[in-house]
Amino acid sequence: MAQLITSQPGPGLTSADLRGDPRRMRKETVVRGLLFAAAATSIIISGLIVYSLVRETWTFVSQVDWALVWGDGWFPRRGQYDIKTLLVGSLIVTVVGLAVAGPIGLGAGIYLSEYASARVRKVIKPTIEVLAGVPSVVVGFFALTFISPEIIQRFREATPQQTMAAAGIGVAILIIPLVASISEDAMRSVPRSLREASYGLGARKVTTVGKVVLPAAVSGLVAAFIVAFSRAIGETMVVFIAAGKSGGSLFETNPLEPGLTMTAAMASIASGTDSVVGEALTFQSLFFVGAILFVITLALNIVADRFVRRVRERY
Repeated sequence: MAQLITSQPGPGLTSADLRGDPRRMRKETVVRGLLFAAAATSIIISGLIVYSLVRETWTFVSQVDWALVWGDGWFPRRGQYDIKTLLVGSLIVTVVGLAVAGPIGLGAGIYLSEYASARVRKVIKPTIEVLAGVPSVVVGFFALTFISPEIIQRFREATPQQTMAAAGIGVAILIIPLVASISEDAMRSVPRSLREASYGLGARKVTTVGKVVLPAAVSGLVAAFIVAFSRAIGETMVVFIAAGKSGGSLFETNPLEPGLTMTAAMASIASGTDSVVGEALTFQSLFFVGAILFVITLALNIVADRFVRRVRERY
């Protein structure tokens, strides 16, 4: 008679077996807590910055005579806070910077993406990006001692050494690497199949770049110019040194004359004893200008993000 062999079932898995090594779990908990603390700290710092900005801005807007906010010039020590002087000065410097850096940066990006060999790209791209590492104070002195006398003053006699045009060209030197690098990345992300299809139809290189690559990379190109605009309008030291005005300025629209930007005005108020000398709202006007600059940059980025989402091509 066959002997029946029965086996007893072994013990099943428990929840304790699935938890893993307790020491490893404690390490994971600590790491997760540290990473959460890092993320929360950045949010808290951002919130405190916005809070301090809004608090001092409210002090200014609630106490200032608004007839002095739209006048003939920016002289905070005298109680004159003409904001259009700073807005127009910032716009002039930014437009000059983008007018110079836009074509140069975009052309460099097109060359690196479409025409340069791998060996040439390895040399030229790091060289262009070196400009982004040059301290802005060095570029400011370069604009003051070379760009102004050798370029700006040749357009018109008796042009001052410090002008908004010289500051704008100095700002352009700083934003050329941004436009070139982001533009190249955007164009290199365009699928090669689109280029090959264009070549297959008999298109030349320049036609393929202008009719296929650039339209396909338009979202990245817009992002490049938005970043460049934000960098230009937020630049401080170049315009503080090369634009020619610091303590105050009359309203000026000529790029070949000295002017004052929002960032330069903030730097001049915050330096030395300017925070305690002058009218009662001199120091608070710094936060008012900073809030306007913050709103402009934020609105520009929101509009740009919506535009990029609308025109972005997916492959």
